[in-house]
Amino acid sequence: MSEENTITWERKNWAIFAGGIGAIVLGYLALRIPPADGVLSLTFAPILLISGYCILVPWAILHHRGKTKNRPEKE
Repeated sequence: MSEENTITWERKNWAIFAGGIGAIVLGYLALRIPPADGVLSLTFAPILLISGYCILVPWAILHHRGKTKNRPEKE
């Protein structure tokens, strides 16, 4: 496997991943707040859950430094 195709986890990746997990946990906690028809349960919690699962966690996995080298591709 070439070095270009490997996933490297750095401190920034872990910080983004922790933010995603935090958003997911806060989203589930907001769902537990008693008035089931309140703003937190119906609006804020789904926004947190979607941003955690669909934005932050994938971003943490796919984020890498932009170290690109101008090399011609081998054929």
